[in-house]
Amino acid sequence: MDCKLMINDFEGPMDLLLHLIKKSDIDIYDINIEDVTKQYLDFINEMEELNLNIASEYLVMAAELMEIKSYYLLPKKELDTEDEYEEDPREQLINRLLEYEKYKNITSSLKEYEQERLEIHSKEPYDLSDYIEKPTKLDESFSMDDLIKAFNSMLSRKELDKPLNTKITTKEYSVTIRSKEIKDILKKQKKIEFKELFNIRTKEYVVVTFLSVLNMARKQELLIKQDKNFDSIFLEEMEGI
Repeated sequence: MDCKLMINDFEGPMDLLLHLIKKSDIDIYDINIEDVTKQYLDFINEMEELNLNIASEYLVMAAELMEIKSYYLLPKKELDTEDEYEEDPREQLINRLLEYEKYKNITSSLKEYEQERLEIHSKEPYDLSDYIEKPTKLDESFSMDDLIKAFNSMLSRKELDKPLNTKITTKEYSVTIRSKEIKDILKKQKKIEFKELFNIRTKEYVVVTFLSVLNMARKQELLIKQDKNFDSIFLEEMEGI
């Protein structure tokens, strides 16, 4: 049983014409205008019998085919009187069909690519800067060894390495709390000498303060500076904190 085709199965008259040629299993270069015209008109008439609206573009193509068919039915003498430089209408039709077939094939490939792309899901770029560890911000003339030496020197001067008289207290210190206190100090004073932060002489307080300074330097929340070797070490507020 033959497959019933409708006008809306085709993208236009060239699509219908190309279908009829392929259905006849002939090469585009070998088309017979009379046969192709008959097949095309039979299809259009069949659609009209089904009370289907035929788009004007299909009727225009029917008229063109009939004109080409009439061209070859003219007597040879009359054909010879035509302009010798006029392009053969059959060749014009063949070129149009070849051009249409080329774009149709390209369109088919693009649709396949489009379908493949629809199956690919991409993720928008994400800012990973928060997960990148920033280098500790130190003055070019200063090193971490200098900070450790200054810390040990301060311990020696204050003799915090010796047992101290302690008393029970309810106040506990953490790096988070001490870091906030240091930030508040820097906001007010902008600059403070390193040893001035150790105003409470308990080992817990000293250790937490030192760790807070290191943590804030790592997070670029303060700048550690020393003008020259063996000079006092100063902490400065970083802009934007």
